[in-house]
Amino acid sequence: MRIPFIAGNWKMFKTVHEAVVFVKELKSVVKDVADVEIVVAPPFTAVHAVAEAARNSNIGVAAQDLYWEREGAFTGEVSAPMIKEAGAEYVIIGHSERRRLFGETDATVNRKIVAAIGANLASIVCVGESLEERERDETLAVLDRQIKDGLDRLTAEQVADLVIAYEPVWAIGTGRNATAAQAGEAHAHIRTRLRQWFGGDAADHCHVIYGGSVKPDNIRELIAEPDVDGALVGGASLDVRGFGDIVNKSRQAAV
Repeated sequence: MRIPFIAGNWKMFKTVHEAVVFVKELKSVVKDVADVEIVVAPPFTAVHAVAEAARNSNIGVAAQDLYWEREGAFTGEVSAPMIKEAGAEYVIIGHSERRRLFGETDATVNRKIVAAIGANLASIVCVGESLEERERDETLAVLDRQIKDGLDRLTAEQVADLVIAYEPVWAIGTGRNATAAQAGEAHAHIRTRLRQWFGGDAADHCHVIYGGSVKPDNIRELIAEPDVDGALVGGASLDVRGFGDIVNKSRQAAV
């Protein structure tokens, strides 16, 4: 059975000191939570310090991106083995901001997932449509393309270990969010495609989570949808009490 998966993506916020203070406080807020997978994704500079601060706790650590080569002349990039050595267990791949601002494509998403698997990092793979694509009624076609191309050549066992984050691009950092029904429809479609293309076990084990202006006041309604397994939280994850509230409310909603 899938338990709720709540990840906080801090984006380009928090110094090393601020990140460590946050995690130490979060540990006390969620110390009794055993039925939610909790992950925080600090900037690269804070991954190691956060991993040390979270050691022996119920908080996992993710990097926000990676490069697919193991090493080489790639100024400014960070490889999967480097991230793993720094203490991360997860990595976010294909976030809408990476796609929109930095040219991420389904092909590069695929290469990054393969690199993450090779380093024993669990991938949080982001998919989702733009406002223009939704208005043209292309949401499901966009999801099909991103899943088919992004997960190309992966085995069913590898897909089962993924976390797929549906994030409608029009709801990222805008204060707008998909309704629970809209999120539920997209998540159900993703699960159906996973079942068709990778089999029942992969579809049943893969977490499909929602990302798009998730807050304490909408997490219960979102996670009540049968195929919504949790959330990739952006701005609301920067406040330790608010993030802890999201964790606890997702726990209650899943009961």
